[in-house]
Amino acid sequence: MFKNYLKIAWRNLIKNKGYSIINIGGLAIGMACFLMIALFINNELSYDTYHEKGDNIYRVVHHGGSEDLNDRWIWGNAPVGPALKADFSEVIEKVQFSGRSDVLLEYNKNSFQESNCFYVDATVFDVFSWPLISGNPDTALEAPYSIVLTESTAKKYFGNEDPMGKTVDGVGGRADDGLYTVTGVMKDVPSNSHFSFDVLLSMSSFYQTRPSIFDSWGYVDFYTYFLVDDNFNVADFQAKMPSFLKSRLPEESKDYYYNISFEPLKDTYLKSKAARQPGITGSLNNIYIFAIIGLFILIIASINFMNLATARSMERAKEVGVRKVIGADKKGLVYQFMGESLIMVFLSAGIGLLIVAICLPWMGNITGKEFSLDNIINTKTLLLYFGTALITGLLSGSYPAFVLSNFKPISVLKGLVSSSPQGVNLRKGLVIFQFSLSIALIASTVIVYYQLGFMLNKNLGFDNEQQLVIDFNWDGQVLDNIETVKNELKSLPEVTSVASSRTVPGSHFPAAGTEIESFEGSMEHFEPFLYEIDFDFIPHYEIEVVAGRPYSREFVSDSLSAMIVNEAAVKSFGYSDPAEIIGKKFQQWGREGTIVGVVKDFNYMSLHEKVAPLSMRYSQYGRYISLKVKTSDMQQAISSIEGKWAELAPHRPFLYSFLNDSFNEQYQADFRFKKLFTLFSFLAILIACLGLFGLATYSAMLRTKEIGIRKVLGAEVTSIVALLSKDFIKLVLISILIATPFAWYAMNKWLNVYAYKIDISWWVFALAGLMAVSVAILTVSYHAIRSARANPIKSLRTE
Repeated sequence: MFKNYLKIAWRNLIKNKGYSIINIGGLAIGMACFLMIALFINNELSYDTYHEKGDNIYRVVHHGGSEDLNDRWIWGNAPVGPALKADFSEVIEKVQFSGRSDVLLEYNKNSFQESNCFYVDATVFDVFSWPLISGNPDTALEAPYSIVLTESTAKKYFGNEDPMGKTVDGVGGRADDGLYTVTGVMKDVPSNSHFSFDVLLSMSSFYQTRPSIFDSWGYVDFYTYFLVDDNFNVADFQAKMPSFLKSRLPEESKDYYYNISFEPLKDTYLKSKAARQPGITGSLNNIYIFAIIGLFILIIASINFMNLATARSMERAKEVGVRKVIGADKKGLVYQFMGESLIMVFLSAGIGLLIVAICLPWMGNITGKEFSLDNIINTKTLLLYFGTALITGLLSGSYPAFVLSNFKPISVLKGLVSSSPQGVNLRKGLVIFQFSLSIALIASTVIVYYQLGFMLNKNLGFDNEQQLVIDFNWDGQVLDNIETVKNELKSLPEVTSVASSRTVPGSHFPAAGTEIESFEGSMEHFEPFLYEIDFDFIPHYEIEVVAGRPYSREFVSDSLSAMIVNEAAVKSFGYSDPAEIIGKKFQQWGREGTIVGVVKDFNYMSLHEKVAPLSMRYSQYGRYISLKVKTSDMQQAISSIEGKWAELAPHRPFLYSFLNDSFNEQYQADFRFKKLFTLFSFLAILIACLGLFGLATYSAMLRTKEIGIRKVLGAEVTSIVALLSKDFIKLVLISILIATPFAWYAMNKWLNVYAYKIDISWWVFALAGLMAVSVAILTVSYHAIRSARANPIKSLRTE
């Protein structure tokens, strides 16, 4: 019997090619989408899971600002790490990384500015599972000016040479310039790591340069991780922190709020809410969104399968009647039709697997992640995938199987069977459900596009158009001649303005412990962010001054004892009017003086965050030179600037970027989300349309004689098209009413991750509804027009 069932199933597939293609094709696309989304989610959940001691690794989160605001940073002070290890037996080991450094490394006339470097404790390989290919993990980073390279970085400098023991010349970074000895080569950091690096330098190199900051609780430049024993309880450990900080903090640090908490390594990528991360972070909300979309797509594809199968049940009614007359029981019929369903589902699953294998490189480009055949050709993935296919086949095939097996043979053979109201209503309900999901996805896609377009086009409060930024990485020779370099660059006809600074909008910047004079005349502690700029920075970037004045060469004191703040800082300092803070005293990082100006808030960080308090003080100690370029031939301008740079700083590579491009790099995760969301939304809508197309085909076939009679009686093509389309259009209109509140609620939740966001307008849902109706009309009209234009004689003369 099993062989017979297979033969009948195959014959039915071949006999109804159009139906088979729509059903198998739609389900294959649905299964492929489900698997691709599952691969993406699995990759997101796999971050940092490769560390052998990962369950016992935690990191310190620093709390500052005020107890009410409770700002949280990962980037913090140095002494907290050694103090935790010394005071608590449950802390087995600690390892600290410096902030990310950019170091110009040179070997045998090959030089590259490495932007992914960290100074780190020698204990790093005791805590993290980053295996060394060469070198001793216990001693590789002990000595000053020792360096460990990743495998790909070592190959870049040394090719096939053995790098061990060789020296590279290092310029920049947090330690003095000098020769670094290669003491280790390690495997490249896995891509599923919450931060990565190409170069590790010994922390002792940094210590030799600035030993005092390693004892300063107020200096911020370190990421602290620690390894604990198996009995560690984070809640109990947290309860010990007030007394720990009370005993450890120096008296001058107790005047302002400071606290610490702890994050397990497994939560650092997806669950951390703290700022100043050492690397990229993911979004748990986005994982939920894609999981829901994957489920939606699978449900839509299954609904298509069930709808078309139940709709076609009338065609197989006589087959069921004959089988029952010759002795087939209900159980056997259920097995037969369930078997046919499973055959189609597993055929779809196989095609879906092939689609995924072909699309893996493309998927990697969209997501920025690495996928290979190993990700799908493994026991765990295949069991999950085909297990899902089995469940899908059983669920989507069960209703048609029981409907067909319940037909009464006498009624069937007399031709008295018709579609039951229950079956018709079920199909209508399923169409409404799948189109509700599709309309919600259309509206959501429009909102995603609108929000990201708003972010790219929002007035940021400074001029970021055609701003070319040169990164000279605090080069001493450039700094010693910074005014000459600026003037020479400004002499180029394409360059209209030049400024230098420690940072530019969208790049890294520090926070600075600052004392500000209050209304009462007392000095109060704050920690605004800090921009160190030259005299030209504010006018160069066209930042508006709302009170006082910008820095000026006419005031000698500006370079020594002046500060400018933004409006957000004015409010955080307790002043309601920017003019009130002009002339107030300040103390910051060894500098004292008065506030001379207030600038209008500008978005120097991404639009995910509100403009934070910012202080700006004069300094010639910078890293970037900003050039405003006005030309119609940008390539020629870049060549001209590069030529001038080669004259001014022949020892430095010409490293440049355009500010709007580098600023928008902050939104790479958002852009990837947009691409993925749009892709899977489109596929979900396509699958829904395939189902509607199949139902429209079947509906037109059932009403062939009715159409013939109407044409004979004089009905126009348009009226017949309207007749066949109106039922489907009604279902889509009902779907719009259901989908609108659901999509509005879900997208409002999604928009909450942005500090600056659009207001969701009614037209978004009107547009989504119009698109859905248009798609439905186009999908249904093809068969409606075809049936309406057919010769009625053919349909009326056949039984």
